[in-house]
Amino acid sequence: MTAISKRLPQPVAAYIRATNEHDVAAFIACFTEDAEVNDAAREFRGIEAIRAWSEREIVAPRVTLEVLDVAKINGEVIVTTKVDGNFDRTGLPDPVIIDHHVTLANERICRLTCVLAGAGKPA
Repeated sequence: MTAISKRLPQPVAAYIRATNEHDVAAFIACFTEDAEVNDAAREFRGIEAIRAWSEREIVAPRVTLEVLDVAKINGEVIVTTKVDGNFDRTGLPDPVIIDHHVTLANERICRLTCVLAGAGKPA
């Protein structure tokens, strides 16, 4: 375990692990029932919408995340990752570096916003 990954709160570490293991059940267990995900300015609300998104855009293309940095700012955990997998990279930088802005509630993710690193979080 790297020094960076030791700084991950348990629910965020579980989210990264479930993503890398392509485990939908473990992935969904990281979120609250009414969680919201914003991925590239697309909104997914509620556990079933998040399940469908994860199956289609994380598990099917075999996405993996390599944690590069972790910060805690204004109640959010911001995890910077290098993203790999079998997805369309048209228009994306190489390597693909994504910031995951995570808000936790009761040891689960209640809000996740994924943006290209350096792009800033959408309002």
